[in-house]
Amino acid sequence: MATATVMATAMVVTATDITKTIAILPCDNAYSSSLNASRRPASHSYECIMTLQPLTRRQMLIKRTFDLSISILLLPFAIIPLILLLVMARISTGAPGLFVQQRVGKDGVLFPVYKIRSLKGSYHMDIHAIQQSETSFGRWLRKSKLDEIPQLFNVLKGDMSLVGPRPDVEGYADRLTGEDRIILTVRPGITGPATLKYKDEDRLLAQQQDPMDYNDRVIWPDKVAINKQYIQDWSLKSDVYYLWASVFA
Repeated sequence: MATATVMATAMVVTATDITKTIAILPCDNAYSSSLNASRRPASHSYECIMTLQPLTRRQMLIKRTFDLSISILLLPFAIIPLILLLVMARISTGAPGLFVQQRVGKDGVLFPVYKIRSLKGSYHMDIHAIQQSETSFGRWLRKSKLDEIPQLFNVLKGDMSLVGPRPDVEGYADRLTGEDRIILTVRPGITGPATLKYKDEDRLLAQQQDPMDYNDRVIWPDKVAINKQYIQDWSLKSDVYYLWASVFA
C-alpha cells in the first residue's frame, strides 16, 4: 500500500561513482512516518511535493477585497463600543485595556495581534492559570468573543483575514511540515470553521487532567485538518457563512 502511494517520479544521480536514487513522495505525514529509518535504503533520499492546492491569486484577491469591504463597513459602528470596552477592561484588570501579543501569520511571519485585555497579570501558560487570572468582565468578553473586535485593525493592516485559521503563538503553526504548511499560505482569521467547532475550547481543556497534552495531541491536529480542508474548499460563500455563523449561531 505504501509503495502504491509513491509518485512515479524518480531520478538516478551519479556523482563520484556513487549512484543515488531520489524518490519524490507526497507530503503525507502518516505515510512519511511509516518510512522509518530501518526501511529506507541507504542509497535513497526522499523528498516531498505538495499535492494540496493553495488559493489562486484571483481567490486571494477576492478574499482580500471582501475583508477590506466588511472591515471598513463595520469599523464606524465598532469604534464607540470598542472604546467603552477598553475602558472597562482597564478598570477590570488594572492594566492597559489593549492587549498586544506576537502571533504567527501568513508565511510564518510574526505580527502583533490586538485584543481587549481579559486577564490580570502576565502568567497565563495553561487553562488553569487563565481561569485564575480571568475577571468576571474578562470571562464575559472571552465568551462573547468581543475581546477580538480590535482585530478589525489587523484585517485592515493586512495581517489577518475575517475568516481563516486562528493565529497561534510560536511553537505550533511555525512548526508545521509537509502539506500542513498550506495553512501558512493564507492570512489567519478572526473566525473560521475550527474556531466555531472549538468555541468552548477553554471549558473542554479545563476538563482534562493534562490540558497541554490534550491540546497538542487532540485539538491541534484536528484544527490543522479542519483548516486544510477549509483552504481546499474555499469560496466567498463559505466565508460569508462562517461570519454569519459566528455572529448568529
